Amino acid sequence: MNRREFGTAMAALGVLAAAPAKSLGEVERLQLSRNGWMPNNERLPVLLYRKAFSLSSSTAGKIEQAFERNGWPPQWRNGVYDFHHYHSTAHEVLGFAAGSGTIILGGEGGHTITVEAGDVAVLPAGTGHCRLAADERFLVIGAYPPGQHWDICREAPDRAAVARMSGLAFPASDPVFGVKGELTKAWRR
Repeated sequence: MNRREFGTAMAALGVLAAAPAKSLGEVERLQLSRNGWMPNNERLPVLLYRKAFSLSSSTAGKIEQAFERNGWPPQWRNGVYDFHHYHSTAHEVLGFAAGSGTIILGGEGGHTITVEAGDVAVLPAGTGHCRLAADERFLVIGAYPPGQHWDICREAPDRAAVARMSGLAFPASDPVFGVKGELTKAWRR
């Protein structure tokens, strides 16, 4: 399949090339290091897919279907907590289905990003995140790899949490592009 055919096939599924990618399938990578009590994940980058999904009245459903198809079963529809936290028991994907918001990644003084409907963020375990602002339409789809169940951590990790995060299994596929997606290249031991 050539690039044009691939683009047409992805558009039919409601998936667009990530922007501001230079070519189809590229995403933004953010490498976060420990920040105060926030462990972040120094090995695995945060992946940001801009405009990964086309917008329509069924954007949330399209995101959920793609996550499910790619081995990241959706678990909730809501927003992002307005307090700094991380997960020690799961990697997380956030699919932004409606509205827009401002999120800080990496803990206080971390990396501030603006997200819009159609964007996706993949957060490795330990990545701090907090909603700073959002419009009234802000809707997020949250999903995790099979067998991983999220916890909410609001303080520095103890030895057990560090061991959980470092021993957490890698997902088998990228939540947006499947087995040939960016995650399978960027997340290696």
